Amino acid sequence: MGKREILVTAGVVEKEGKVLIARRGDGQHLAGRWEFPGGKVEAGEDGPACLKRELQEEFGVIVEVGEFLGEFHHDYGEKKVVLLAYRARIIQGNPDPREHSEVAWVEKGELLAYDLAEADVPIARLVSSP
Repeated sequence: MGKREILVTAGVVEKEGKVLIARRGDGQHLAGRWEFPGGKVEAGEDGPACLKRELQEEFGVIVEVGEFLGEFHHDYGEKKVVLLAYRARIIQGNPDPREHSEVAWVEKGELLAYDLAEADVPIARLVSSP
């Protein structure tokens, strides 16, 4: 039997030269690790719609989704993740972590110093490269 493949989105939310990351809450897969905010794509939903919904549900913000940054794959053993990454900009609200333990605005060059989920590392490399 094949591994579960999960389609998820990740938002590279930028403000004043910094990028928003969130620490996964206790009891979640990869608890305590940092990630770009986003979530699972639901049936009938495209990437940008998913990202808008997830950021509103999990952080209470309304975003405008911009450039598609790419598709990234990672095998966590028990499941495979296909991550669709997009640039995004908050147009209303301030991030309030509802399912995460905390959020941080990080300088692009410092992203790789955080304990990121493996699937998010290639996105951090892309974003932090000059």
